[in-house]
Amino acid sequence: MRRALLLLLPLLSLPAAAQDIPACTQDRVGAVTCMAGKLCACGYQRGGSVSGRPDGYAWDCGVLRPSCGEAFPPATIGGVPTPLPQLILPLPQHGFPPPPVSPWLR
Repeated sequence: MRRALLLLLPLLSLPAAAQDIPACTQDRVGAVTCMAGKLCACGYQRGGSVSGRPDGYAWDCGVLRPSCGEAFPPATIGGVPTPLPQLILPLPQHGFPPPPVSPWLR
């Protein structure tokens, strides 16, 4: 019995097998998963002759997708309020000149 346990012990230290990437299908549209540090979304993507890809469902892991796995520090509410900049310009003290009168209205 001990020999069997000693033979199985090295098998427990083997690295875990990598998981396969789930297929992006019509049933999974809108699903997200973490791949290579990016939060990828499943969706329909158009193909074309320029991109060389056919139309179909694919994972979007582009540059604009957020990263996953790295937690951002939580946002805090409160703190010292900062004054808003003055948005209203002061009017001149002497006022504005009257608008010109059209010669047709005299």
